[in-house]
Amino acid sequence: MSSALRIIFAGTPDFAASSLEALLEAGSEHGYEVIAVYTQPDRPAGRGRKLQASPVKNLALAQNIPVYQPENFSHPADVESLQKLDADLMIVAAYGLLLPAAILDAPRLGCMNIHASLLPRWRGAAPIQRAILAGDKETGITIMQMNEGLDTGDMLLKRRCPIEDNDTGGSLHDKLAELGGQALLAALDKLQRGKLQPEPQDDSQSSYARKLSKQEALLDWRADAPTLARQVRAFNPWPVAQTRVGDQILRIWAAQARDENSGTEPGTVVASSKAGIDIACGDGQLRLQQLQPAGKKAMDVPAFLNGYAELLPVGARLST
Repeated sequence: MSSALRIIFAGTPDFAASSLEALLEAGSEHGYEVIAVYTQPDRPAGRGRKLQASPVKNLALAQNIPVYQPENFSHPADVESLQKLDADLMIVAAYGLLLPAAILDAPRLGCMNIHASLLPRWRGAAPIQRAILAGDKETGITIMQMNEGLDTGDMLLKRRCPIEDNDTGGSLHDKLAELGGQALLAALDKLQRGKLQPEPQDDSQSSYARKLSKQEALLDWRADAPTLARQVRAFNPWPVAQTRVGDQILRIWAAQARDENSGTEPGTVVASSKAGIDIACGDGQLRLQQLQPAGKKAMDVPAFLNGYAELLPVGARLST
């Protein structure tokens, strides 16, 4: 293609902003022109509940790119305004809205999605955290041609990323956000050279990565220690794993599974030292390493024992 690709970018959070930034940096040198950005409407955030723009919107405005923020595409006027942009391609990354057929078909080359898993593994809203929870050893980015299904379109390009034993939801998010931008540029380069080869997904290999909820952050000590350790990692930084100590909530930011079995009831504090606080599980023990009492900041175990040791004495029982 000799002329610049006229691109609409649709995304909302930091994950998407990383890809938009990579696209803008590649810019005219590679024949990419971002003509418009779509993002979620400003939402209330923080203690004051003031309306806050998305990271993608902030980046677009800083680059003087027109920003559109429809609640959804149920209104014909919103569909028509996108169609009138006469785009060659729409790139979607964690946008947060379902796109109807009229939008998917509007750009000349359709819509391309940046998805944070190796499809067909982990279709849905929370593929990063679900991969950690499942104990997957690898994840990655899939660039996909979008259709009306939930992450079911043909795969165009993949980039792999190992899941390290200490990866959290936050650290893996950041790795994949950077990898997403790299994968996008690689896919666009192939597109311009006519080298993209669509590959259908095997639906029988798919898993559903449902959205995270605050309710599932409450640890059940009857589970085995490795499962609980993965929950702590996956739910950092949101919704953060937690347990009840009497009538208080204790948030757990970091923990490590241990093979030892104490023979005590799950949820019992079996040992406490500056190295960690060991909790009996259904199988093994979970060593708590970073904790946050209600209304306080997260702290390591030595600091916790200095100020809040009475919350978790040896023999104390945590709610299951």
